[in-house]
Amino acid sequence: MLKDDLGLSMSGASAESLAGYDIALRGLQRFVGDPVGALDRALARDPGFVMAHVLKGYLYGLSTERTAEPITQACFTAASALPATERERRHVVALGELASGNWHRAANLLEDLTIDHPRDALALQTGHQIDFFTGNSRMLRDRIARALPSWDAGMPGYHAILGMHAFGLEETGDYARAEAQGRKAVEIEPRDGWAQHAVAHVMEMQSRQRDGIAWMRASTDSWTKESFLQVHNWWHLALYHFELGEADEVLSLYDGPIFGTKSTLALNMVDASAILWRLHLAGVDVGDRWAALAENWTPHADAANYAFNDAHAMMAFIGAGRLDLVQRLLAAQAGAIEAAGDNAAFTRDVGNPVARAILAFGDENYAETVRLLKPIRSIAHRFGGSHAQRDVIDLTLIEAAFRSGQAPLARALSAERGDARPESPLSQLFMRRALGMAHD
Repeated sequence: MLKDDLGLSMSGASAESLAGYDIALRGLQRFVGDPVGALDRALARDPGFVMAHVLKGYLYGLSTERTAEPITQACFTAASALPATERERRHVVALGELASGNWHRAANLLEDLTIDHPRDALALQTGHQIDFFTGNSRMLRDRIARALPSWDAGMPGYHAILGMHAFGLEETGDYARAEAQGRKAVEIEPRDGWAQHAVAHVMEMQSRQRDGIAWMRASTDSWTKESFLQVHNWWHLALYHFELGEADEVLSLYDGPIFGTKSTLALNMVDASAILWRLHLAGVDVGDRWAALAENWTPHADAANYAFNDAHAMMAFIGAGRLDLVQRLLAAQAGAIEAAGDNAAFTRDVGNPVARAILAFGDENYAETVRLLKPIRSIAHRFGGSHAQRDVIDLTLIEAAFRSGQAPLARALSAERGDARPESPLSQLFMRRALGMAHD
């Protein structure tokens, strides 16, 4: 039986198909290239290659696209019928849980797998992504920290381990170490888009907008070339400009690399919605941009397969005035709450209240927006995303407090944000507005 370059057995692989698998895994670790294409070629050569089916299934399962679910299930079915080692069988079971929408079970299975096999790069990578999609900040850090002693700079993919550790450190507030790990990862592999983004997160959370702009602009080609994370990284650049009040620059980025190609991928449309909604909260006229974005979200209106996506689809539907799509989304969420899988809780606990709060904001019922958002802030991580992404919930709540005339709450929330991000121009703006309300 062949082994990969980290000594892991690969059932059903030949030298040629294993080379294709390595290309796919390295692509995933850097978020570049066409991993699925490489896997399809490997499987055409060796249909019995278990881990090629598994990796392909993970790629589709982590896309959060409803249309990808049958492919994830097909990969699980194919892998289940093949001879496999004990480690590979555990991967297959984890893939099956992911295919069934049991995100937490899949994460737990991969956690145990990497405790026993800390050099299983795919298990680490997939588990880390599931931690992100379920908002588990502690495991974003600890899953990788446990494996770190088994890795060194001479191993292929070491940069990815550092990059994931960097993001976990950032999400748990250890900003200095996060930045150091992320920079080290990018130094080793300049095309590591995840490590690039981990450092961008640090600068966002520390309100270092000028540093962030310099960080992203210094090596644009490295993190954009053939990268399927590039839209998200462009979004990070736009966030810096938004904080600085540079709306024209934000719109230029939106019309260019963020949504210039009119992407129909949910992960890209999330970023497009998130930046337009921030501008909307700030009172910036975005013209007819909402209409095109809402049109691209339309096929997802009835999906309700991942609550985090629903919230961002709702932003587009409200922005475009598409109440027909709003009702379809809410109906789909009602069904999702009664369905099997972890998304039922994601939707019930956070996704549906956020969607209804966005609807209330669109109806100028700002008091209702406050009523819906205020109780869920402490549990918002349950429907996934990062601190930077979920910040849109706080921004919506603060703006609704101002617009509903709830001066004590607006003052309290502004003070809270000013304490957490004292250097933020946006925090300072909120404090001035709150002071103005008190004087009035």
